[in-house]
Amino acid sequence: MFDSLKNLGQLTQLMGKAQKLQEEMKKLQSQLATRRVTGDAGGGRVVATVSGRLELIEIRIDRERTDVDNVEMLQDLITAAVRSAQYKAAVMVQEEMKRLSDELGIPPEMLPQA
Repeated sequence: MFDSLKNLGQLTQLMGKAQKLQEEMKKLQSQLATRRVTGDAGGGRVVATVSGRLELIEIRIDRERTDVDNVEMLQDLITAAVRSAQYKAAVMVQEEMKRLSDELGIPPEMLPQA
């Protein structure tokens, strides 16, 4: 009977970690929303900026180095720049989630996917 009460302390500790995790996740999500990551294509002819939430913020096209009349090429450059920026942002999010899991002593696979 008393053996099962020993686990009660572990449950309380786990609940505390879960609450701390929830608080830290909210903070991290807010921070990520304000971060900006850029990716480019065509040697900088097109630059895409995304947020830490992978939302597209801006596209810049260097008109001097890009044939804006070549629609197919421009579409490919835009797509590649956006993918590059989103990939970099996803890596940043993974690194932040790993850092958070290390700080809280929680295995990364137990964290919610961002």
